Amino acid sequence: MDVNDPRVGENLNEIAAELAKADDTGFVVNFLQCLLTPAEVADVAARWALVKALTQKIPHREIAKDFGLSLCKITRGSRVLKDPDSAFAQIFNAKRKP
Repeated sequence: MDVNDPRVGENLNEIAAELAKADDTGFVVNFLQCLLTPAEVADVAARWALVKALTQKIPHREIAKDFGLSLCKITRGSRVLKDPDSAFAQIFNAKRKP
């Protein structure tokens, strides 16, 4: 399926709706492991780790070395975090509030 195919958005919305219903982290992990290949799971986990590292002000080159990620991916993650409307920024700002 091409990224511009309207079914991409439709299916992504369905996945999001199903995951939003879940209140069991183990179920969500199992769902993601069923949906994604092991390499995709590792890639998603690495991208999440990079976002967490960025919030801890770890230098980009250190993140690249630690997680085997390109500086391009790290820069993208940094840019998304700086957007206050992004889900990443909202998640990490919510965690910082008392």
